[in-house]
Amino acid sequence: MSNRHALRRIGPMLAGFLAASCVIGAPTGFTGGRLEVVVGEDVWGSLAAQLGGDLVSVTSIVTNPNADPHDYEPTAADARLVGAAGFVIENGIGYDTWMQRLVDANLSSRRDVLNVGDLVGVAPGGNPHQWYSPSSVQRVIDAISAEYARLDPAHAADFAARKQQLDTVGLKPYRDTIQQIRDQFAGTPVGASESVFAEMAPALGLDLVTPPTFLVAVSEGTEPTAADKATIDEQIRSREIRVYVENTQNTTPDVLRQVEACRAAGIPVATITETLVPKGASFQDWQARQLMGLLTALTASTP
Repeated sequence: MSNRHALRRIGPMLAGFLAASCVIGAPTGFTGGRLEVVVGEDVWGSLAAQLGGDLVSVTSIVTNPNADPHDYEPTAADARLVGAAGFVIENGIGYDTWMQRLVDANLSSRRDVLNVGDLVGVAPGGNPHQWYSPSSVQRVIDAISAEYARLDPAHAADFAARKQQLDTVGLKPYRDTIQQIRDQFAGTPVGASESVFAEMAPALGLDLVTPPTFLVAVSEGTEPTAADKATIDEQIRSREIRVYVENTQNTTPDVLRQVEACRAAGIPVATITETLVPKGASFQDWQARQLMGLLTALTASTP
């Protein structure tokens, strides 16, 4: 459930951070009786905060909806946060390598690290957007709650109660909408602008027919092949897809052209984002709102 990482080479920038963030003596990881938790991305930070309540202090590093977590440049303040934390949550899978460097630059035998990729068994090179996989989300929830109870056993019952509340009440609209889409539209062919949606489509029972190599190229900022673009153009022209799902935080000229073609062809476009929108939204409200938008688009596309 938690991983402790060995020391690796520290880059020049992070070497400076290390000097700036050194803490005298090993950090306890608690401040004012609350466990200090630092999370790379707010999508996981929202769940961590709800599972811990006022027994934990959760700080997410990437919270700006306009920031790209892939390319985030950590600061000395980020390094100090990691240095004082008792529990760190990183996405892994090559998504936030800067977070692992911060952990390596601030080694502590009293800090536990949860790497989501390691937890769910997805290695670098796989799809890093595991917060769009309902099964991965559940495994992360289970792991965070168990780690809280391990680090603060006096409040284990409180953590268990918070997990029960999140599982049975907080996440119910999110899970109900997933099931509704699956019940009504399983097997429906859809397109997407990038790999963010590739983890959610199978859970919804939708048939994502966009070439996987196109999805990865847009996600990683590389040029899609002409063959992939031609395939998508034909899928839109022939109305093979019923809905197109666009990540509005990563719109390339190719994606914009496809969105315009979908609208001209009368194919509904549903929008999603990579991070919490609006800033400060809960994980479940953000996801449920997007899923309802997709459900509306699928309903509108029904012949």
